[in-house]
Amino acid sequence: MVTGRLDGKVALVTGGGSGIGRASAELFAAEGAAVAIVDVVEDAAADAVGKIAADGGTAVALVADVTDADAIAAAVERAVEQLGRLDVVYNNAGIGSTGSVADGAEDDWDRCLAINAKGTFLTSRAAVAHLEASGGGSIVNQGSVAALVGVANFAAYCAAKGAVVALTRSMAVDLAPRGIRVNVICPGTVFTPLMEPMLTARGDGDMAKGLAMTEAKYPIGRLGTPEDIARVALFLASDDAAFVTGSTFAADGGMTAQ
Repeated sequence: MVTGRLDGKVALVTGGGSGIGRASAELFAAEGAAVAIVDVVEDAAADAVGKIAADGGTAVALVADVTDADAIAAAVERAVEQLGRLDVVYNNAGIGSTGSVADGAEDDWDRCLAINAKGTFLTSRAAVAHLEASGGGSIVNQGSVAALVGVANFAAYCAAKGAVVALTRSMAVDLAPRGIRVNVICPGTVFTPLMEPMLTARGDGDMAKGLAMTEAKYPIGRLGTPEDIARVALFLASDDAAFVTGSTFAADGGMTAQ
């Protein structure tokens, strides 16, 4: 049910061309927000904008690599120029990795930390002044249950998402006086293209086997969907969460409750 919870607001979603980012961008637009979709893949961002426009919403496509300080700062500036203000930032862009501390590759470590953690920092830094100029707003960061529990053979990913959770707390304290709330969502496994390599690796090359093994970890009996996480992001982005900041939301089907 559409409730107009983001009427009059402008939201920026990184990694908004696919998966959780796209589902969130579409939901934000349906709830009344104008949405800036930032993605490193131009066609993906444009396709998402086309879908939102076809449904009667307002969106713009912007291409930027969140690890490039100048590029993401320029994208944030263009979003404000085109849409007039900024009220919500969803730092969704991310990447997975494989390997333990014993055998993980250094370049994989660097890339995982750069996109998941540094990208969150750079995008937020570029957005703060604009959020404050709008009277405050909401930053939603994308963590993972991998920040909360140990996951075998995902050392870099666990470290990167753990950094995002810690960064969220620091940001919440620093930015509260500016009227900016900051929270982090820690999804369980969500079936998106990003997860397919992980599921395949877990199943020793058999994705169906890896999927079944992963589903067995969840008391709710299934993996998450992008739409499941988008609804949590909508709550945190909206004024319904006006007294919520510095919090970690495990949207994981009960996985971390065991």
